Amino acid sequence: MKDSIVESWLINNRVNLKLLDAICNEGLNCTLSKRGGRTVALQFVHLHNLRLWRIDRFAKDLYGENTKIDPKGVVDRLLLRKCLSESADSVSTWFEAGMSQGGKIRGFKRGAVAMMCYFIAHESHHRGSIMLTLKQNGFSVQKDIRDGIWAWNQI
Repeated sequence: MKDSIVESWLINNRVNLKLLDAICNEGLNCTLSKRGGRTVALQFVHLHNLRLWRIDRFAKDLYGENTKIDPKGVVDRLLLRKCLSESADSVSTWFEAGMSQGGKIRGFKRGAVAMMCYFIAHESHHRGSIMLTLKQNGFSVQKDIRDGIWAWNQI
């Protein structure tokens, strides 16, 4: 069960990276906000920084070499890819530790499985928002990517 939980989380992250890789540079900078809301790139920053916020708060020993991304700084695809991969590894270690402790995880009273579901639901919400933002700005993601992010048996 522990391996399945960790693998599900890592698949979720590979889906994020697959989507990130499919977005052109102009697409990373688009937004639906008229008041300076999050760009597509900043939605990915939010995913990474939320992971780190949880780790810093409830599993400090796993923070390690992770770097919080400054949303006001320069954000590019390479930085996003690197940081998302690193934070995904730290979160997977956290889930693995929780599963080794009978599913208990500090910071989430319902346990490691519910925490993983929370993270995946949150990140899926943002993937949908990213895809809508891209579509509305004329940078729609290719069909094979739109369909491919649901092919978890192949990712």
